[in-house]
Amino acid sequence: MTSIWMTVVLTTLAGAAMPAGALFGRAEQLVPRWLDSEFRHSVIAFGGGALLSAVALVLVPEGMAVLAPHWIALAMILGGAFFGYLDALLTRFRGSVSQLLAMLADFLPESLALGALLAVDGAGGVLLALLVAVQNLPEGFNAYRELVATEPPERLHRKRRAQALEGNMVLVLFCCLVPLGPLAGLVGHLWLAQHAAVLGFIMLFASGGILYLVFQDIAPQAKLEKHWAPSLCAVIGFLFGVLGQTVVG
Repeated sequence: MTSIWMTVVLTTLAGAAMPAGALFGRAEQLVPRWLDSEFRHSVIAFGGGALLSAVALVLVPEGMAVLAPHWIALAMILGGAFFGYLDALLTRFRGSVSQLLAMLADFLPESLALGALLAVDGAGGVLLALLVAVQNLPEGFNAYRELVATEPPERLHRKRRAQALEGNMVLVLFCCLVPLGPLAGLVGHLWLAQHAAVLGFIMLFASGGILYLVFQDIAPQAKLEKHWAPSLCAVIGFLFGVLGQTVVG
């Protein structure tokens, strides 16, 4: 298999973890009170920890390795400001979409990096694809639950059929996001592999956005009074990234 086809296959599989996580998020008939309380908060915290590990271990180190300090600062400030503005703008129309934004802010630059890595190191690319896929599972779960739970006041008493229809539409949306991975991977493979500074700027831009979203929306949602599992899951999520980076390294 050529490196280009490997890029398409691996980024597609990594992206497919997003609708897979969303599909699990639909299983609210299975112990629904647990799904909506401690378990959901634990998954949110795990996803937040995984996002922080992506920032701390992949995105920021790769960006810092190829950019001067002033470009590093500019990229991260612009990323935080852009995602803050986008979050505020979208909240005005649909409510909180922080999980979805954070998931895309993580998935797209990592797909770019994955494509660039596969151009020079197939084995390392396979391991990175596995890490991205496992990160996307809880992030897809969290983003799906957030989208279907956020409703305008006039729709609070919808019928069950309407709720199921909205869930199906959100799931279709997640499936439509999957091709973004191969597209980003091909851009990384065919172009950014020769333009490391541009790739580094994109990674740091995404890092600023992810940090904004984690501390603005994701971490506050993970907290649950008199329960300690969510905070522990944040540690486990970050540890997962650390161990994965150790394997890749």
